[in-house]
Amino acid sequence: MPTQAWGTPAVQPGPPEPPRKKNRTAVVAIVAAVAVVAAAAVTAVLVINKDDDKKDSAKGDKKPSATASSSKDTPSQDDGGSDEDNPRAGHTVEPVIPGWKTVTNPKRHDAFDVPAGWYVKSPDTMSTFSKDGKPLISMTGPAYYKEDNCTVKDKKTGVTLSSPLAGAGTKGAQGAKSQAAAAKTEAANWLYAVFDQDDTGDYKFTTPTKFTNKYGIKGYSSSGTVTGVKKTGKCSSDGKTFTVTYTDINGDWATWVLYAAKGVKDEVSDETIKKVMSTLRPLKSGT
Repeated sequence: MPTQAWGTPAVQPGPPEPPRKKNRTAVVAIVAAVAVVAAAAVTAVLVINKDDDKKDSAKGDKKPSATASSSKDTPSQDDGGSDEDNPRAGHTVEPVIPGWKTVTNPKRHDAFDVPAGWYVKSPDTMSTFSKDGKPLISMTGPAYYKEDNCTVKDKKTGVTLSSPLAGAGTKGAQGAKSQAAAAKTEAANWLYAVFDQDDTGDYKFTTPTKFTNKYGIKGYSSSGTVTGVKKTGKCSSDGKTFTVTYTDINGDWATWVLYAAKGVKDEVSDETIKKVMSTLRPLKSGT
């Protein structure tokens, strides 16, 4: 299965430094632990069995870059794939929004819903952005909107790389100075890693605010945008991120992240993103 590489930050979440040199040629890396054998045969940069707790945030002064490749299990962009295509179809966790799909992450003890048009990967899938083969930022249990929205061919490997219009998942936040700082830092990190590794855009962030919902998730939320990104390729675009750092049922800190291309056709609206965020809920062990 062709894959992509993203990257994970190398410092603990803290007050975000202004992102420096980054590039939106970054494309999605999807690496499932269960696909190690198949992926080993692919000439692409793979990030396998990496624990995103080890490196919870990217250094603002690192320059991430990502590579990716199209996946054969990508469903139709019109309906998000059938139950047979969906790795989580039939899961016992039901969506709280009728007609949507549920994303579960046993590792981070959370679940959330995404619209029917999104593609939900298996819970043990790790999604990572990297630069020159070095991981910069990662999350587990991802879901994507229009997974193959933009595709390019890697000049070095000849592998077809693809990037989604939006993606969401959860990562560790242990070691962060505070949940508010972690939420803002990750909003910056994902903008940096996914959209603007060459540091050509203008970054803006919201002040972290307390987050709580009817499902008992409590923590801090933040969001950010990068605009004016230099278009270095057909997949380049401005971007936006939304984050929630919370305490899971084991008492550990984790950060839920959603990133999306901005100012493009079929852009995921802020209203839809906030609706997705509102479904974030605890997931009991063994569920």
